[in-house]
Amino acid sequence: MELKEILLVEDESNLSSIIQLNLEMENYKVLSCDNGLHAIELFKKNQPDLVILDIMLPELNGIEVCKQIKKINIDVPILFLSAKSSGQEKIEGLKAGADDYLTKPFNLEELILRVQNLLRRIPLKKQEDKFNFDGFEINFTNYTIRNTHQETVTLTNREMKLLKMLISRGGQVISRDEIIKQLWSINENPSSRTIDNFILNFRKIFEKNDVKYFHSIRGVGYKFLIP
Repeated sequence: MELKEILLVEDESNLSSIIQLNLEMENYKVLSCDNGLHAIELFKKNQPDLVILDIMLPELNGIEVCKQIKKINIDVPILFLSAKSSGQEKIEGLKAGADDYLTKPFNLEELILRVQNLLRRIPLKKQEDKFNFDGFEINFTNYTIRNTHQETVTLTNREMKLLKMLISRGGQVISRDEIIKQLWSINENPSSRTIDNFILNFRKIFEKNDVKYFHSIRGVGYKFLIP
């Protein structure tokens, strides 16, 4: 069985060594670093199965690292570690996309159990790589959409991320601001018209003439809804 790989981002060297040792004793492969920018580089290069992420980091804090990682892979589980126990910081971490949160000091056994629980969810998420509805098959892995006539359309990476976001939150309205925050970096300046064009492309593929699945909510955003 292939070992699960964990990216550990912690700038306290003693704590990092202890966590790494305990994870390796549980048969996990561990990559470690001590600053935010290096963490993003390691994640892009290795695509680990889970990230353990300190919030207070040099160069780029954990909240920003989490946001960047979720833009690369929205499904990867992220466990935050923090010396702060304030409710507001936990809320900020969860808003950034974290899946769990552990306050320092913590019990190592509890950390291992939380890691195990998060990793158990991965097979379920991998089953969502394809989505079928009304004669269409969407493959989120290779960015393709196939219809009943076996015709295939290929989307861009960003279009597919938006499509997956809308489908995974079916029936919920997602604001333009949230879409931009999730799909573009802070250095990019997309307009709302860019998102409108993505939606128009979805309608051409799935709806032809009538608005059926992709609904625009004036002044707010969009939602995906199967009638």
